[in-house]
Amino acid sequence: LEVSSKDLVAEYVGQTSIKTYSVIERALGGILFIDEAYSLSSKNNSYNDEAIATLIKAMEDNRDDLIVIVAGYPKEMEDFIKSNPGLKSRFQKTIHFPDYSADDLYDVFLSFCRENDYILSEDASKYLKEKLVNYVANTTKYFGNARDMRNFLDMAISNQANRLLEENVTSPDALMTLIPSDLADIFEKETAS
Repeated sequence: LEVSSKDLVAEYVGQTSIKTYSVIERALGGILFIDEAYSLSSKNNSYNDEAIATLIKAMEDNRDDLIVIVAGYPKEMEDFIKSNPGLKSRFQKTIHFPDYSADDLYDVFLSFCRENDYILSEDASKYLKEKLVNYVANTTKYFGNARDMRNFLDMAISNQANRLLEENVTSPDALMTLIPSDLADIFEKETAS
C-alpha cells in the first residue's frame, strides 16, 4: 500500500491517529510504503507527531504482520529518522538508490514514448542522448530521475503539438514522431532554472 503524509494526517484534532491506523490496517499482511515520509517530520505540527507516534506503535504491535518502508531524499530522510527517537530503532536499514545514468534515462524516456505511442526521429534520438549526458553531469540534489523524463516527454509533446499546428501538419507519422526541435526547449528551460 503506497501512501504519502496526506493519507496519514487528518485536519482535525484527534482524527490523525484514526486515519493513520486505518491506513495501517489496510497494509497488514503486506507492505506499507510511505513516499516522501520526511514531510511527516515538519516541525511544530502536532498532527504529524501524532501520525508518527501511531505508526511507531503499530510497527511494534504488528512486527510479524507489517513491513513499513519510508522513502525520500537522503538528507531529508536522515532528518526524519532523527525527528523521533522511536524511528531510529525501527528503521535500521537504509538503502541508497543511485541516480540513473544518461543511458538509463534515455531508456526510460523511450519507454514513456512507447507507452504514449510516440517515437523519436533518428536525429532526435542522437540529440536526446547527447543532452542527457550533460543533464546527468549537472543535476541538483532534487534530480527527479524517471519523473524528470516523464515531465520532459510531456513538454516535448506540447512542443510538438505547437510545431505541428504552426506547420499545419496532420499526417499520422508526424503526429507520433518527436524531432530535435521538440526536445530542444526542454533542456534550455532546465539549464536556465
